[in-house]
Amino acid sequence: MKTAVIVFPGSNCDRDLAVALERVTGKGPAMVWHRESELPDGTDFIALPGGFSYGDYLRSGAMAARSPILRAVSDAAGRGVPVLGVCNGFQVLTEAQLLPGALMRNAGLNFVCRTVPLRVENSQSLFTASYAAGEEINIPVAHHDGNYFADAETLDRIEGDGRVAFRYADSVNGSARDIAGVLNAAGNVLGMMPHPERAIDRAHGGTDGLRLFEAALGVLA
Repeated sequence: MKTAVIVFPGSNCDRDLAVALERVTGKGPAMVWHRESELPDGTDFIALPGGFSYGDYLRSGAMAARSPILRAVSDAAGRGVPVLGVCNGFQVLTEAQLLPGALMRNAGLNFVCRTVPLRVENSQSLFTASYAAGEEINIPVAHHDGNYFADAETLDRIEGDGRVAFRYADSVNGSARDIAGVLNAAGNVLGMMPHPERAIDRAHGGTDGLRLFEAALGVLA
C-alpha cells in the first residue's frame, strides 16, 4: 500500500503521522509538499497532519486549502481514495469543502492539550471498523480552534446519514453536539480533531488510535 502525508508550512505533526503509517504498512509514506500539483502514482491513502499551516493566518486551514496539492487530493477523494485529516488537517478539509462545517475557537478560548474519551458513533466506516458502536476510546487532543460548528440543518443531515464518526464523551471545546469526527457522504474522507497518531503505542498511553489506522489501511486481523 502506498500512502502519502501532505506537508504544509507550519505542519508539526507530519512526522507523527508518518510513523503511524509506517508502523502499520511497513513502508514510510511519501511526504508531499503542498506546492506539488500531483500525488505519487498509485497513492492508496492520504493524510493531512495537524499543526499550524501558514501560521493559522486568516482562519485555520484557509490558506492551506488553496494549495495546489489540494486539487489532487480532492480528485483522489472523488475516486474513493481514503483521506484522513487530523486537527489542522480537519480544518483544511472543511475549508476545501471536502467536509461540511467549520472549526472555530474553543469555547473557553484556551489551548486544550490532554487525552480525552471519545464515543464511537459509527463503527461501519472504513476508518472505524475496528471499533464497536458506542465503544469509548481514549485519544489525545491538542488544539485551540477545535470547536466544530455547522448550522442546525447540516448537523441534522450528517447525524441522520451516520456521518458522525466520533463524539466527545465529555465537554472539551464547545463543539456542536460534541462532534469530534465527521465523514463525507461516501465515507472515504474523515476529519477528526483528536490525534490518533499519538495513540499507537502502549508505552505512550494506549493503542486506541492504532486501531483506526489498521482499519483504514486494511490490515485488520
